[in-house]
Amino acid sequence: MSVALVKTHFNLAKTAIKENRTRSFLTCLGIAIGVACIILILSLMGSISRLVSEQVKGIGADLIVVRPNTNKDTVSSVVAELTSSNAYQKSNLALSDVSTITGIENVVAAAPIAVATSTVKTEKNTLDSVTLLGTTPSFIDIQPLSLKDGSFINNTFESNTAVVGHTMSLLLFNTNNPIGKTLTIHGERFVVVGVLREVEESINFNNVDFDNAVILNASALANAVGGLQVQQINVKASNTDSLAEVSDKIKNALVEAKAGETNFGVYYGDEITHPASSLFTVVSGMLTTVAAVALVVGGIGVMNIMLVSVGERTHEIGIRKSVGASSQNILAQFMFEALILSILGGLFGLVLGYIFAFFVSIATPFAPYINIWILVITFCTSLAVGVIFGIYPALKAASKNPIESLKHYR
Repeated sequence: MSVALVKTHFNLAKTAIKENRTRSFLTCLGIAIGVACIILILSLMGSISRLVSEQVKGIGADLIVVRPNTNKDTVSSVVAELTSSNAYQKSNLALSDVSTITGIENVVAAAPIAVATSTVKTEKNTLDSVTLLGTTPSFIDIQPLSLKDGSFINNTFESNTAVVGHTMSLLLFNTNNPIGKTLTIHGERFVVVGVLREVEESINFNNVDFDNAVILNASALANAVGGLQVQQINVKASNTDSLAEVSDKIKNALVEAKAGETNFGVYYGDEITHPASSLFTVVSGMLTTVAAVALVVGGIGVMNIMLVSVGERTHEIGIRKSVGASSQNILAQFMFEALILSILGGLFGLVLGYIFAFFVSIATPFAPYINIWILVITFCTSLAVGVIFGIYPALKAASKNPIESLKHYR
């Protein structure tokens, strides 16, 4: 196809779109909504990945994380966990595994993350469904939490010490300095020895909102609630060069300790930045489905307006064919029009998506994330919609009989 012919097709498509501005705008809007949904989802996912990646880099490149691994498809396993009454018993990690890992060469420290929820009582308040984080004193050597007052949990007072988050301190004690006060969990009394500084980002690779949590010794928490399930073990290696070696040693040691069971994963480096929560994974999948439906609806709008355009311009098609235009020329003319509508809708959706992402960032810690791949995906999606839903009207226009078309008047 010559440059002159391409320019002719483009000008014809531009003229047709201008003649029906309102109809063309509504068609582009349908595509824009679908693209905006995709942009918003990709921006949120990229923002979470970047947020967690920065957190991991801030902690250090010598971090290793051990997590349960169901070896199942992500969505199906998440749905199974959310609908199962035994959701908190899926992990095969235990407190004894921390001792096993600690004894491995080049391991500086290891600390469990065992999350539970329970009612917490103080002299002034009683809160239900409080997040309780069971760990060990070495946790602060791996995750450098910032303390506002006091110290981290220790092994004094028969291990019944607690550190409360900034928000949780106000909710439980109506003060931001509850050092020395006690809280009760299932009849067990814990002495508050520290208060965390306010955390800017509630999302982290530990999947714990430290502002709204109570941190306790894992063994003491297990005694209080009648058992505890370890969801994650954080490990600090002696240096970054030994990460791969230490990771393999941890895996082998745990396999041996668990009599050959391998339903856990050992991660380090970029692998740790894959920690989108189960709920976010499900929500992202649902939003992607909605975006796909919106794109299909937008594509149907493109097909509809193109079919209407073909019907209105039947006489024009007859004239063009009678003066020498081939079916391929007619096909290209209408495909150009469909592609222009789709690309305009895609560009509009790109701007709309980032406007949505900006407003979401106001209420959440997820700053809008811009990546070249997001732009590429947007452009390719717009082209795909134009080709898929524009091909049928274009073929219908190209197949029209020139004599019958000349008889047609608007």
